[in-house]
Amino acid sequence: MSFTDLNQRVISCRRCTRLVQYLSEIKAENPNYWSRPVPGFGDPKAKILILGLAPGRKGSNRTGRMFTGDASGDFLYHTLHTLGLANRPKAWSLEDGLRLKGTYITAAIRCAPPQNRPLREEIENCSPFLREELRLLKNIEIVIALGHIAHETYLRLRGVPLSRMPFQHGAIHRFPKPPHIMLDSYHPSRQNTQTGRLTRQMFLKVFRKAVKLVNFSN
Repeated sequence: MSFTDLNQRVISCRRCTRLVQYLSEIKAENPNYWSRPVPGFGDPKAKILILGLAPGRKGSNRTGRMFTGDASGDFLYHTLHTLGLANRPKAWSLEDGLRLKGTYITAAIRCAPPQNRPLREEIENCSPFLREELRLLKNIEIVIALGHIAHETYLRLRGVPLSRMPFQHGAIHRFPKPPHIMLDSYHPSRQNTQTGRLTRQMFLKVFRKAVKLVNFSN
């Protein structure tokens, strides 16, 4: 399966009745919104995989690209641009010319959930897409989990008990098989960034750590 095939499967997915209904309601109110499942985005030769939670109702769900069109995306892309992993510090549409270097962005769930809270079964329905992305992304060395749900989703995918690797901002978790490393970070949601729970320096520190650990020489 190619990335094109996988992305088409993501976009056409209708497995979760609750989410299909929710996106239909949003689309009825906002005809110009994407309001479909959102595929991953980035460099197919990436060594860093960024795993988020879900498309934001007025961000990715509106624009059709991960972390594009909202404050969380501005926070993330500013950091990636600072480290040379993105060619611009903001993302606002599919036509903005944004390109990523050595980095790929995806999410635990591909549809915007009500109250930004996906159900466990909805995350499980999306897990095969993440598994296939990891199979296609043959060079991934590090996964950066943005928040508890991303962290737990990845551990379940790897078959690791959650108690063995508790979430902690800035923590490094190591695996015997590749990808060998997962880094934890608070999610760059407004709830975290506007309260000071996550600052730009805290976020940048996590990504600097990832870049330091990754072998970009080959």
